[in-house]
Amino acid sequence: MITHPSGDAPATGIVMLNLGGPRTLDEVGTFLGRLFADREIIRLPVQKVLAPLIARMRTPKVRRYYAEIGGGSPLLDWTRRQGELMVVRLDELSPATAPHRPYIAFRYSDPLSDDTLRQMHADGIRRVVAFTQYPQYSCASTGSSLNELWRALDRQGLTDAFEWSVIDRWYDHPAYLEMCAETVRAGLERFDDSLRDRVFLLFSAHSLPAKVINRGDPYPQHVGATVQGVMERLNLPNPYLLSYQSKVGPVAWQGPSTQSTVELLGAKNVQNVLVVGITFTSDHIETLFELDVELGKTAKRVGITHYHRAPALNDRPGFVEALAAVAAEHLEAKVACSPQYLQRCPGCDNAVCRRLPGVVPR
Repeated sequence: MITHPSGDAPATGIVMLNLGGPRTLDEVGTFLGRLFADREIIRLPVQKVLAPLIARMRTPKVRRYYAEIGGGSPLLDWTRRQGELMVVRLDELSPATAPHRPYIAFRYSDPLSDDTLRQMHADGIRRVVAFTQYPQYSCASTGSSLNELWRALDRQGLTDAFEWSVIDRWYDHPAYLEMCAETVRAGLERFDDSLRDRVFLLFSAHSLPAKVINRGDPYPQHVGATVQGVMERLNLPNPYLLSYQSKVGPVAWQGPSTQSTVELLGAKNVQNVLVVGITFTSDHIETLFELDVELGKTAKRVGITHYHRAPALNDRPGFVEALAAVAAEHLEAKVACSPQYLQRCPGCDNAVCRRLPGVVPR
């Protein structure tokens, strides 16, 4: 049993949920196989057959992408650091629930939910907060990660082992919005003083399959609210747009694409562009390759002379403070989840969606 230094309180587990990423080139195929098998993102006919086939076809290309950023994803390292720093501050903000211990549960790479649940059980953890690291809620990201977490509870026979609550969205938290604005300000510093007011701000969010959006997923609303909140805090005259990146698989995805938007800006003779990965809380393949390498080449090709990316949140002190503030406010509220978590999308046909152990979805 993990105890408080005074010996009078058990630790509170904080499970940080995210997509994950292959740490080495050898893990790329397994990662893609798990991704394409997830029917909460992509639904294919005979998926058990097509998912591994598509993964095998895409693996060589994706391995090359990861090779260009050093051979693997840094997401696990960043998430570990964020969690370790967060709980130090959280112990100060929420002493009644301290000490807090960070855990990670990735959807498509290690550590998977099953491993994390077993570790928490072995550590004697009883009270657990599932803390999504996707600030904007989607059934295909937060929803998929939580559904897999609950399935893993069943698989491990640990359904009654923990007392759960969920932080399922925090897209409009003031501390988070201020930190996003801070990264934009940092990105603008890469441009000459005389150009900064004219730099085009291109907010780029991870795209979702169109079918997910069309059944009523709240993700587009949340992304738009985040962008609006950031622009209000910046209070700058710069023009801006929102676009979407990271399409995968043979299905229609949400647009406009970030690639096509950059091409449009080039055609309009826009010379200065700062791209902002607005839904990403740390650097990984989407920022380091898609935005830095791939989109950088596109910008150069279409005549954009000054192209830069705003830095990721990573382990910025203000972002660590924001994570701790979100968690502390949740713990103080003593609620199981946000009211909207239990409200299914109008077109939802997933019988297990929005489950929370001990709570029945409406």
